[in-house]
Amino acid sequence: MDVEHSVRERYSQGAREREESLCCPVSYDTGLLDILPEEIIAKDYGCGDPSRYVREGDVILDLGSGGGKICYLAAQLTGEHGQVIGVDINEEMLALARKYRGLMAGRLGNDRVRFLKGHIQDLALDPEALQERLQQHPVSSPQDYAELRAWEHHQRNEQPLIADASVDLVISNCVLNLVPDHEKRQLVAGIFRVLKPGGRVAIADIVSDRPVPVELKKNAELWSGCISGAFQDTEFLQTFVDSGFHAVCYDKWEAEPWRVVEGIAFRSVTLTAVKAYPAGSGKELREVIYRGPFAEVTDESGRHYPRGARIAVSAGKLASLTGTAYRDAFIDADAGNARGTAPCCTPSPQDISALKTGNDSCCG
Repeated sequence: MDVEHSVRERYSQGAREREESLCCPVSYDTGLLDILPEEIIAKDYGCGDPSRYVREGDVILDLGSGGGKICYLAAQLTGEHGQVIGVDINEEMLALARKYRGLMAGRLGNDRVRFLKGHIQDLALDPEALQERLQQHPVSSPQDYAELRAWEHHQRNEQPLIADASVDLVISNCVLNLVPDHEKRQLVAGIFRVLKPGGRVAIADIVSDRPVPVELKKNAELWSGCISGAFQDTEFLQTFVDSGFHAVCYDKWEAEPWRVVEGIAFRSVTLTAVKAYPAGSGKELREVIYRGPFAEVTDESGRHYPRGARIAVSAGKLASLTGTAYRDAFIDADAGNARGTAPCCTPSPQDISALKTGNDSCCG
């Protein structure tokens, strides 16, 4: 089965007329919907609302942006100093989203939304630039192919579709399951690449409670219908952990399955995670306290936080732990500390190594 062809045909049809079978029931902020054209609302397909994770001033990347509904919702929340980039490979969906770009710029107060053609599993290669290259330099020999590969390598590294560390928030609404299985890890690695340190993800998607068998994966109708390509629920979390993300969790989990196919439950979830700051970010040690309720927790780097203990961390680590991703689990023990440095404490070996600058810290 050609997964990409199946998905493209299904969503091209969805751009022409509404397909109810592609939708999960989702509640959106009606106040944000008021300024959207009815056609965009009617031809939107998703299983969640990742726009609710937007902060003012965010640079946002929407993977599989479709008709642009979530992009235009997010643009209202990020404000005039923010930016929203939608990426989709389906030309009919892109045409629908771009059709109203001028109208929406007027309603938003400025033109802060743009839509790019691209594969969400390859955020480095610009397919329109590739098409232009092939028109100018057709591949008709092994030498031509070698030159094309060299050009692609240069493009990915020097002129990527989405630049490294350029995005504050990556969102997506029920499209990761449409990517072929062998490209899913590349997709998540690409998300990690484009995020700034401290950047976040909010991915609404469909997951299964058991592995999807091969016979279902060969069903084009079920694949394009967000079923056959779904991550297994535990695999979804682990893929983001393996790609280097921290604070990976299910912020939303629908108790009732959306569909049950051959005894396998498929449900809507929203996964959130953060790209941690580099080890030792910041020049001084700070202190955090894990507030409980567990006796101790361990982060992705293996650092332990006993309940109530003062633990020395770098400023970057402090920013991560006290951010929204950790649900207020940590207290900034230095908040309001006039000295501007942490009280004497026992830093971790990682922090000591990262912070060696030739100057003693208060912890020596």
